[in-house]
Amino acid sequence: MLDGLLENNTILEIKEHTTDTEGYTEHIFALCFLLGYQFMPRIKDLKDQQLYKINRDSDYGQLNVLLDKHIDLDIIKEQLDPMIKIVISLKRRLVPANEIIRRLSKGGPSDRLTKAFTQLGRLIKTEYILRYLTEPELRLKVQRQLNKGEHRHALSRWIFFANHGKFQVGDYEEIMNKASCLSLVSNAVLLWNTIKMSEIINKLKDNGTFIDEKSLSHISLLPYKHVIPMGTYFVDKNKKKLEN
Repeated sequence: MLDGLLENNTILEIKEHTTDTEGYTEHIFALCFLLGYQFMPRIKDLKDQQLYKINRDSDYGQLNVLLDKHIDLDIIKEQLDPMIKIVISLKRRLVPANEIIRRLSKGGPSDRLTKAFTQLGRLIKTEYILRYLTEPELRLKVQRQLNKGEHRHALSRWIFFANHGKFQVGDYEEIMNKASCLSLVSNAVLLWNTIKMSEIINKLKDNGTFIDEKSLSHISLLPYKHVIPMGTYFVDKNKKKLEN
């Protein structure tokens, strides 16, 4: 997930990112915060989540029953410089994020850098869960984004018919190559849908049909049942190549 965010080379600046529970860890919370992303997962079984307070002696009234453990701020302050160095390395793409996450996940109790990321992640996670519970707008935003993501994944699964849509290799670079090819084909379908839908909308307008512009924002560009993933593909070898 972090590799995808950091390798974004579009003109769009990513500020928020949503995932299901499978994409959530306390280390991800910490790294996203330091990288400037707002991580907004939909965490299942919220009632089983452990929440933390900053100070052991702080009194939060009725919330004390939830905030029965505290954050070690001292270790975050102690390891802040190494944590920032890791974030700079990630931003400059000197090291892949998946390697950092793997290293942190294997860190033992004596690994103070890992512990610092864990403590920061718990702090950010606690703040997010309290917002998620008290802000209906946030819950709605997360649900909408996940619905869009699920529709996007459905298109990818339709196209990626070989091996039942599963990567059968463990090599990271090979997986990324296949994922990039899948993204290219998926984007081609989105482009085709956009062009055809625009043609239909313009034709309706030319014929006098009233179309509420606000309603267009609710039209999905992700239908895919008209796409035949398996078939015969024809390539015009005589077509002139585009010149750079």
